[in-house]
Amino acid sequence: MKTNSIKDYFQLHFVVLIAGFTAILGALISAHSLSIVFFRTFLASAGLFLYLYLKNVPIKISVKATWQLLATGGIIALHWFTFFYAAKISTVAICLAGFSTGSLWTSLLEPLWEKRKIRIIEVGLGLMVIVGLYLIFLFEVDHIMGLLVGIFSAFLSALFSVINAQFAKKHSPQIITFYEMLGAAFITFIPVLYLFIQADNDFILIPQGLDWLWLCILAFVCTVYAFAEGVELIRKFSAFTFNLTLNLEPVYGIILAYIFFGEKERMTVGFYAGTFIILISVLLYPLLKKTKFSNS
Repeated sequence: MKTNSIKDYFQLHFVVLIAGFTAILGALISAHSLSIVFFRTFLASAGLFLYLYLKNVPIKISVKATWQLLATGGIIALHWFTFFYAAKISTVAICLAGFSTGSLWTSLLEPLWEKRKIRIIEVGLGLMVIVGLYLIFLFEVDHIMGLLVGIFSAFLSALFSVINAQFAKKHSPQIITFYEMLGAAFITFIPVLYLFIQADNDFILIPQGLDWLWLCILAFVCTVYAFAEGVELIRKFSAFTFNLTLNLEPVYGIILAYIFFGEKERMTVGFYAGTFIILISVLLYPLLKKTKFSNS
């Protein structure tokens, strides 16, 4: 069983706080969700390339590993697109609530990937998240589509987290992030170019004014730093622990959303009750992990 220091947990929660801020930035940027993902990943991959070049870090890896990382970047691109899209068609809070199902998805995906038994504690806590979501469904019927898109985004997040847990054993976080951001930029460039050519659409594809500032923060702070740090932390934590802690993202994100957007982000009592249950599942995990049920 892995043991982690207080510093490790602090770093993990700091990354989650930054992750919660990405939804705020996505809502602030006026451009289409696909454009946000493209410019975010393009700037991030360019920034990482410059960093690795100045540090004289070789970026050459095997052809097989290159294609694997680029393909994973495609999964990440779809995850971020659905994440930002959920926030735009509903609210930041709803988007983040759907995203909190990541622990349930990971409790199912990680055992399949690692060919081990599903642990009762992981499924049980994942089901607590489902109960929390059920309450949100009951009280936020006007935002069902945003919640469903957010849940799908969580599935994709769990998938690439489990995959990255394996990559992290062979490659540095910077190399993983560089190739995955490059893959995400390439996969989103094609549809963005297509929409740009179709000049009769109403989509905002080129960022406007302050959009560039938000995009730079999104690319270099919320992507280059947070993503590389996240990959490093996956080496110290299991993918399930990592994703379960990511369930705090709605809590951090909802607080930040209310600070930035005020009454627009005020939700029903049922929403907050559901989010509270999700938070409890996060707090219970480190305690239950020490019991005899942790290896069941």
